[in-house]
Order: sequence, then C-alpha cells, then structure tokens
Amino acid sequence: MSNSASLTDSLMDHFVAKPCAASVDILYQDADMLVINKPSGLLSLSGKNPLNWDSVHYRLVNGQQDISPAFAQAKLPHRLDYGTSGIMLVGLTEQATQHLNRQFQIRAVQKRYLAMLDGWLTADEGMISAAIVKDKHGFGRVRICADTGMAALSQFRVLKRLNDPPRSLVAFTPHTGRTHQLRIHSQSIGHPILGCDLYHNTQSHQMAERLLLHASDIDFEHPTRLQPMHWHCPSPF
Repeated sequence: MSNSASLTDSLMDHFVAKPCAASVDILYQDADMLVINKPSGLLSLSGKNPLNWDSVHYRLVNGQQDISPAFAQAKLPHRLDYGTSGIMLVGLTEQATQHLNRQFQIRAVQKRYLAMLDGWLTADEGMISAAIVKDKHGFGRVRICADTGMAALSQFRVLKRLNDPPRSLVAFTPHTGRTHQLRIHSQSIGHPILGCDLYHNTQSHQMAERLLLHASDIDFEHPTRLQPMHWHCPSPF
C-alpha cells in the first residue's frame, strides 16, 4: 500500500502487467471529483515501460472500457498498488486536486483496508509498529529496519477466523502511508497477505490468485464544499 506510487520506478521498468478486463467503477461523480473502485491487476498510473500503457489514469483520461465520458483533467491524489483493489479519489480540477493532495499530506484522510491473512492471529486487535526502509538489494521491495527506517503504524482488528486452511479476515487502519506498508507489516507478524508476491511465506503466495487486499472505506473532506464525506466499497473476497 502507498499514497505515492503503485510500484517503484525500478520495478516498473521491468514489470509487464497482464491485461485487465475488469472495469473501473465510478462510485460517485460531481464537477470536482470522482470516487472510483479500482480492480485488482490494474496499474494506477501507466508505467515507463510502453507495454504498461493501461492504467486507471489512462482509462479515465481516454474514456476506455465503458468509462464515458472521458475525464481529460483527471488527476490521482493517491494511488493503490497494482494488486490492491478498492477506493481511490480522483480530482477533476486543479483546485480540487490540490485540496485532496493536501488532505493526504497532512494525514487528514482516514482509510480502511480489508485483507485476508495466512493463519490465525492470536490477538483480536492491536497495533503494528515497525519502521520501513527501501530494500536496496530487493528489487522493488521494502524491509523492516528499526535503525534507518521511517516510522510506520498499522492498526488491525480481526473480523473473522476461517478454516481449511486457517485464515484471518482483518480490517487495517494505516496511520502512516509507507510503500507496501500493510503487506510488509503483515509478513512481519508472521501472517502475510494471501496472494502477495513480494512478502510471503512458503504457501501464502499460492493461496490466492490475486493479492487479497482491498481499500474498503475512506473519510475525507469534499474539496470545494468542505463537507465530511464517507464512502464504502464492499470487498470482493
């Protein structure tokens, strides 16, 4: 999970995304902004590699795949990882985009994610506090490092424990927005997110066809009306 990038630039130079047939759903629209539901397996922004032209931004600007009309001025004040699905905010004017950007910068936006984790968490709720730093030796990855990492906090609550195999459906509230924060934090406590290709154990990557991480809820201030807004997007898993 990251507010600044869907994948690191170095990773994007080599990564080639598979075609994504799923549509970008518009949950809310007015003259200033959109609230959208991004499918898993779609980039937020087109990559440097010309093969990675398809993205949320490309589809919005060009009116692709049943998004009509096109939103030529669409800007993304935050992004989701390639494998993450769920809510994203889109600015349609310069003023709205700047206001939304500012809310993310000062951490005034509250987000909640749902994730399916490998195994059963012992605690019903808690806080993961583990500093994160870019892994210079791990292609496109981050790692936990108390000495040089940036502070990162992820609050969690177990919603359901499932059997065959043991899994935990967890609600995450990130209090910081580090790259891949929820993915690396989940692995750090011994319960990686199912389907995660970068942070996994011997079986968790193969236990799902996609990354089971979904941006389900968001609270923010409307960029022009300045009224509180809340949106919920049901999880597909």
